[in-house]
Amino acid sequence: MPTHASHQEGRLRPAPESFLSDELISEVSQKGVDTQRRQLLRGAFAGALAGVSGLAIADDPNIIEVPEWSRSLGKAVATNPYGQPSIFEANNIRRQSPGLTQTDQASVAFTPLQNLFGCITPSGLHFERHHQGWVDIDPRRHRLMVNGLVKEPLVFTVEDLLRMPSVSRMHFLECGANTALEWGNSAVPTVQYTHGMLSGSEWTGVPLSLLLERAGYDQNANYLLAEGADGSGMTRTINLVEALEDAIVAYGQNGEMLRPEQGYPLRLVVPGVQGVSWVKWLRRLEVGNKPYATKDEASHYVDLMPNGQLRQYTAIQEAKSVITAPSAGQKLLSQGYYCITGLAWSGRGSVRKVEVSVDGGRNWQEARLEGQVSTKMLTRFNFDWVWRGEPALLQSRVHDDTGYIQPQRAALVAQRGTRSIYHNNAIQTWRVSPSGEVDNVQVG
Repeated sequence: MPTHASHQEGRLRPAPESFLSDELISEVSQKGVDTQRRQLLRGAFAGALAGVSGLAIADDPNIIEVPEWSRSLGKAVATNPYGQPSIFEANNIRRQSPGLTQTDQASVAFTPLQNLFGCITPSGLHFERHHQGWVDIDPRRHRLMVNGLVKEPLVFTVEDLLRMPSVSRMHFLECGANTALEWGNSAVPTVQYTHGMLSGSEWTGVPLSLLLERAGYDQNANYLLAEGADGSGMTRTINLVEALEDAIVAYGQNGEMLRPEQGYPLRLVVPGVQGVSWVKWLRRLEVGNKPYATKDEASHYVDLMPNGQLRQYTAIQEAKSVITAPSAGQKLLSQGYYCITGLAWSGRGSVRKVEVSVDGGRNWQEARLEGQVSTKMLTRFNFDWVWRGEPALLQSRVHDDTGYIQPQRAALVAQRGTRSIYHNNAIQTWRVSPSGEVDNVQVG
């Protein structure tokens, strides 16, 4: 179980509180921010900035002295032909979990959600789950076979697929075991470890339906077997009817070819479905009429129920949300205004509404949804909050467009018990202490 909370990388910089009136602070704390209160906040921010500018110039050597980077030539493009992050962002990396990593090959690497903005995860920070390590396949030798209940079995090269009609769509990818360690009574130290098997990308490739139509698939078939070319031979049964709606045989991610760790040169994208079904290094698609009960869907990725039975084929990732800042391992540096921010998503459709509570779920207020809300994709939400130094319990809950509402932990545990691993979409709680320290607690 990871205990190294010192690895938390986020720092929260509050606006000074002195420029906010007590009346405005009370209004924001109790009622959130509507159009009128937002205008008042903007005016207060502008006034505060004008008031400190003279003092900053007089006292800050970073303003009155010319820094070295402004007195010399920069580096040549050839120095860095493939762009890399700033050296000052070297701590913004994926991290492995001692509790879930079994070997160097069978491993998990968590996305640093607390440090990211917007909804797109940089390819180099996208979470990884490997069952036997990653491989870098020569695309000239790779083949994709389509067989089973089809009129004409086909074999495609990567070049064949690159020449076919393509689509680009943004979707989240979440491991079925995301938030697994929260089922029990232990609370891991940061959002990177609680929810970091989650990322959002733009995926580019050929619609699955186009390939199956070319092969003449049996219209009465209900299942699809996807097989990977890595050493683990990962194979998964997929609901064919749902996959025909929006699944993609992808070769691109975030505007470039897939990274090797993400399945280069081909992977299956099945929006809304748990990540293990997004088979990497995709080599075969077989159309069938019954579930295949492969090794990784008979002994793994099954839900242990309170009565001891195992539930299979629960692939959909239900609606879920999490506050990424402030979150566990971070510290509020002083009292004042903060923008609570986080992510929401649903494997069944789109986010309709996100609510935030600062008192452990007793009262809820609606957050703002930022940017475009896309189906089966991450949605960024923001919520205005003024912290006066009091203890707080921060939570978020999402409503999706099917009417589903993210459950409290107690309600989910009542149905599922505490011995499960997969598909934990309970409301997450972060506790803020009077000192400003934020940690992970379980409520209910």
